[in-house]
Amino acid sequence: MSGVWLVTGGAGFIGGNFVRLALREAGVRMVVLDALTYAGDLGRIDDLLDGSRVEFVRGDIRDPGLVRELFARHEVSKVIHFAAETHVDRSIDGPRDFISTNIEGTVNLLEAARAAWRDDGDKVFLHVSTDEVFGALGLDDAPFDEGSPYRPNSPYAATKAAADHIVRAWRNTYGLPAIVTNCSNNYGAWQHPEKLVPLIILNAWEGRELPIYGDGLQVRDWLHVEDHCEALLAVATRGRPGETYVIGGAAERSNLDIVHAICDCVDRLKGDGTASRALIRHVADRPGHDRRYAINFAKIARELGWRPRHAPEAALPEVVRWYVGNKGWVDRVRSGEYQEYYQNRYGAPLQV
Repeated sequence: MSGVWLVTGGAGFIGGNFVRLALREAGVRMVVLDALTYAGDLGRIDDLLDGSRVEFVRGDIRDPGLVRELFARHEVSKVIHFAAETHVDRSIDGPRDFISTNIEGTVNLLEAARAAWRDDGDKVFLHVSTDEVFGALGLDDAPFDEGSPYRPNSPYAATKAAADHIVRAWRNTYGLPAIVTNCSNNYGAWQHPEKLVPLIILNAWEGRELPIYGDGLQVRDWLHVEDHCEALLAVATRGRPGETYVIGGAAERSNLDIVHAICDCVDRLKGDGTASRALIRHVADRPGHDRRYAINFAKIARELGWRPRHAPEAALPEVVRWYVGNKGWVDRVRSGEYQEYYQNRYGAPLQV
């Protein structure tokens, strides 16, 4: 497989897991571009930076000169575009960073690829997006699929929706070999502790309150990050340019279901009679909180033979053990800025 893969946001949660999988399964050379904001951490991939197969560049996709320089210096054959501001809560607090990164940064990458790629060949621009662009489903509505209309309800979702449309426009107008994927809620190792699954694992392990938005009955389609990365690798190597693929976990569960499952895993692992469910505290709901997401992934299953391998009930015990066993990384990530974020979001201090 010729050329170099440019992986943006490759020190992030999903990006870092993808770098590990692609290095192991695809035998490719990669350039990882990451700004190392609060969500990026080189600890996710630093053991892979041997100077031969994975090169790390600290930089921002909002810098068009840097992006162009990377295409000029490397024979980039595929772009796997993860880099984005992704947390809905933070988009509500400050949407401008989401607009500049998710929209303007994506345009910079598209323009650099368009200038560098004179023929499609083995080229692919894979834009990794979210099911949140489709808005919310009613409890009896059919799951999202590739034809679902766009109805974003948060600043984060709106900026990702805009980026999706821009990628499609560059495909249709300029012939760029672009593919869009829209995934459901990810969970697994290396996720930032502000996200629900690691937040609940760590607070339960430490005996802290477990903050749950509203009644906790918001339904998500839970997708293990390893399953997601396997789907993305299939799309990057065998997907059809110009297409969209939605990726889900076949695991609709409410937030409260997931919290209960985590509590039970923590209690079993502690083995000291702890009852973590008693720590649940319902807090004011997030503005514009979507009630349900679900994914019909029949297209990617039919065309590329992909299906998720993990169900939350079977996968969560291992995920809990990973966070408990990697407290050094967790505590480092939770230091500094995260302390203030947690205090402002949940009205309680977090001491680590």
